[in-house]
Amino acid sequence: MRVVSICPSNTEIMAYLDRVELLVGVDDYSDWPAQVQQLPKVGPDLSIDMDKVEALQPDLVIASLSVPGMEKNIEALEKRELPYITLDPNSLEEIASDIEYVGKALGETGHGKEKAYAFRAEVAAFREQASLKPERATLYWEWWPKPIFTPGRTNWLTEISELAGSRNIFDTENQANVQTTWDDVKQREPDHICMVWVGVKESKMRPELLKRRPGWNEMKAIQEDRIHVLEESLYCRPSPRLLDGLRKLVAILE
Repeated sequence: MRVVSICPSNTEIMAYLDRVELLVGVDDYSDWPAQVQQLPKVGPDLSIDMDKVEALQPDLVIASLSVPGMEKNIEALEKRELPYITLDPNSLEEIASDIEYVGKALGETGHGKEKAYAFRAEVAAFREQASLKPERATLYWEWWPKPIFTPGRTNWLTEISELAGSRNIFDTENQANVQTTWDDVKQREPDHICMVWVGVKESKMRPELLKRRPGWNEMKAIQEDRIHVLEESLYCRPSPRLLDGLRKLVAILE
C-alpha cells in the first residue's frame, strides 16, 4: 500500500502503528521518526503541492484539518479524486480513535484497535498517577509570544497538564486556542511557564524576552526560574507523541 501523509501528526500516527514503511511521501514539516526525512516531500502542510502528491500514485492520503487553512487540501484531493481520509483530533480520546481509524483505512482494523487500546491504557495509568498528587502546580503554556496565544480548555494540553498532576491556567476558557494579554497571564500567576512556540526550535526560543515584559519579573515563576523551553513537536501536534511530552513534563514537575 502506498500512503502519503500531509501533516506531521498523521505521520506520527503511522509511526505509532509501526507502518512507516508504507509511506511514500510526507509534508515538509514531518520530521519524526528520522527515516521519514528521506522520503519525497510534497510541500508545507498549508501549501501542499498536489501535483507531487498525485505523482506518487497514493492508495491513501492522510489529510488533516488541525490548522485553519487546511481545508483547501481537502478540496484539492476531492477535485483530483485521490483517495483520502481526514483527521482532526482535539483530545487524547480523539487521537486514540484516529489510531483505530487509520488502522482500519490501512486494512488492519485489529492492529489499529490493539494500538489504540495500548494508547488508552497508558493515558489511564497517567491519570491514576496524577490522582495521587496532593497539590496541583499551575502551568502557563505559551504557543506564540506576540500576540500571545495559549491553549484553552478544549485543547489537548489541558489534558496533558491534568495527567501530569497540574492545571492549565487557561482551562477557564472554553476554546482550543486563546488570544490573551501579558497582564492576563500575570494576574493568573502560574507556578510554571512552558514555552512551546509553534514551529520554532528550542534553540531559537529566548526566555529572557519574557523577563522584559512589563511586570513579569514580579511573577514567582520568573523569580524562581521556572521557565521551561520545551520541544514544540512533543506538545503542539495532536499525535501519540504527546505522551512522550507528558513523560518529560512529569519529570520537570517532580
